[in-house]
Amino acid sequence: MAANWIDRALASVAPGAARKRLLERQAFEKLARAYDGAAVGRRTDGWRSSSSSADGEIASGASRLRDRMRDLTRNNPHAAKAVAVLVNNIVGAGIRPRAAAGTDALDNRINELWEAWAARSDADGLADFHGLTTLAVREMIEGGDVFLRRRIRRTEDKLPVPLQLQLLEADHLDDTKIAALPDGGRIVRGIEYDAIGRRRAYWLFPDHPGDTSVPLSRSLTSARVPADGIAHLFERQRVQSRGVPWGAPAMRAMRDLDDWTNAELVRKKTEACLVGVVLGADEADQGVAPTVVDAEGKTIEQFEPGLIAYARGGKDIKFNQPASTAGVSEWLRAQLHIIAAGYRVPYELLTGDLSQVNYSSLRGGLVEFRRMVDALQWQLVIPGFCEPVWRWFTEAAWVAGLIPNPVVKVEWQPPRFDAVDPLKDAQADLLMLRSGTMTLAQAIARQGYDPASQLGEIAEMNSALDRLKIVLDSDPRMMTNAGTAQPDPNDPAGDTADNEQPGKSKPKPGD
Repeated sequence: MAANWIDRALASVAPGAARKRLLERQAFEKLARAYDGAAVGRRTDGWRSSSSSADGEIASGASRLRDRMRDLTRNNPHAAKAVAVLVNNIVGAGIRPRAAAGTDALDNRINELWEAWAARSDADGLADFHGLTTLAVREMIEGGDVFLRRRIRRTEDKLPVPLQLQLLEADHLDDTKIAALPDGGRIVRGIEYDAIGRRRAYWLFPDHPGDTSVPLSRSLTSARVPADGIAHLFERQRVQSRGVPWGAPAMRAMRDLDDWTNAELVRKKTEACLVGVVLGADEADQGVAPTVVDAEGKTIEQFEPGLIAYARGGKDIKFNQPASTAGVSEWLRAQLHIIAAGYRVPYELLTGDLSQVNYSSLRGGLVEFRRMVDALQWQLVIPGFCEPVWRWFTEAAWVAGLIPNPVVKVEWQPPRFDAVDPLKDAQADLLMLRSGTMTLAQAIARQGYDPASQLGEIAEMNSALDRLKIVLDSDPRMMTNAGTAQPDPNDPAGDTADNEQPGKSKPKPGD
């Protein structure tokens, strides 16, 4: 810290006091800026920040963020791939429910009813429940949030359960609706709250405000929809009431990379067009206004492939030397790492470039990504989308007299993650099973299957094999891991594996 004029004046009459004052000033300055990020100076002059709320920041830029993110997803391959990677990992083939009502008969009945209803759950008639889940998560990632509306149907609609679901994009919410209500409630950007801050209703446009294909029949008057008939899916990163596109941190990077790629492509095309220039004439042969012409003497106004330009009076030819592109791949890789980080996806999944990884490094990167996906499934998609749908489904089925109770417990099963090396992962699971650190039910659930259903199928298949007198090498009841027959538990001489004779098979069931 530099001494000011007071320090210098004090030092001329009392050097000790001046020294002490300077030390105290240094200590105070260090305490005042304990965080370098809070320092003020020339290096932070362009750093603009605000202390506004999350909703305040979202309100000022949500519409523009959605529009730009959708434009990038339509036209930028990296944005499109990032969205696809997230959707495929979060939803995959579908997040599947299994009723847990308490009895097998009732569970099977409810599960069969769900399967029949899920196939016709889309109000638009274009997808099943899993397709709606995929579309909802995709819209949440791309647009920030999405609304799912419950549509009660009539008996004459002949649905398995008188209920359908309608997906609405974020644009359907009337965010110009702001009001204070007489009962102490309020409407904030289209969301109505009661006096204690609970969501009570949503003010929604029946038609998309940006749909220009039906300008005459489009309604731009929002209607009040009770909150118990709406599922609002979005990711909360602060205390906020609306979501933002997930690719917002990478939007500038993607746009800049697009601009650089286009500029580099134009430069390469220009270099490829111009083969050489004929020049080197004497000054006496040149005109007052030197020009560049083609072989026919016409003035060149645009570049074309294979062009050789002639300077007036040219006698020598100089061939074009394209600029070196060394280091471009490293720079491009660094930019794609930035984009991948903005979307929270591994670089390898964003680009498909596996040249820089091996099994261990790829698996290590996927472990962290899958941990994030697991959290998103159980903390966001299942409670924010799947659970409301299940509640609506059981209520509608109960009202229709199809099930005895309106509230039914449910177990959700997200899609399994494919192994990077299935053999190594299977061996690891087997070791955990044998050591008791993982149960068989947990191992089956990790593969994306219902343990009870899986064990039931195994028992049914074993009974069929025994009935048909078929012995499979994969049947651990009959064969060991080494491919030899299991010892007969009724034979005292076969209690130990030492009595096994390679190549000698156990008699088939029924012999």
